[in-house]
Amino acid sequence: MTPKSPVYNIISVPIEKIIPNAYNPNAVAPPEMKLLYQSIKEDGYTMPIVCYYSMEDDNYIIVDGFHRYRIMLEYSDIYDREQGMLPVSVIDKPLDHRMASTVRHNRARGNHDVDLMSNIIKELHEIGRSDAWIAKHLGMDRDEILRLKQITGLAALFKDVNFGKAWKPEKN
Repeated sequence: MTPKSPVYNIISVPIEKIIPNAYNPNAVAPPEMKLLYQSIKEDGYTMPIVCYYSMEDDNYIIVDGFHRYRIMLEYSDIYDREQGMLPVSVIDKPLDHRMASTVRHNRARGNHDVDLMSNIIKELHEIGRSDAWIAKHLGMDRDEILRLKQITGLAALFKDVNFGKAWKPEKN
């Protein structure tokens, strides 16, 4: 019996058919990008790009692996060696679950951009995801979600929050 994990079904996809997602909160500093280039130059692609296939647009939307994708776009030696093809592992999930997957992949590896993360929280809230859903699927606690909501400054994100009374005014 074949395992069900997508990594057992890697496909080779032309980079022209791969597009970044619009929500990735991960940022990689220039020294780490140089190291990633060096790694791919020396070792090849050892990890596939994780994508969602959009039948409607006939393209692959990146869920994880944006910076590995960028290396091929920015370095002709890598593009030429790989003949413009990237290894892709395809997942079939709705947008909210893909966003959660992106965040989990990023958080498991390291840092990500706070402003972009705040935007993900905002978008998930706007499509109806609760704080409990966000906490469960993005591996966050409620305080972290609250802080990220505060960054966006949108009152709508707080409509379901019950605020306690910190103090009572004294009567004179």
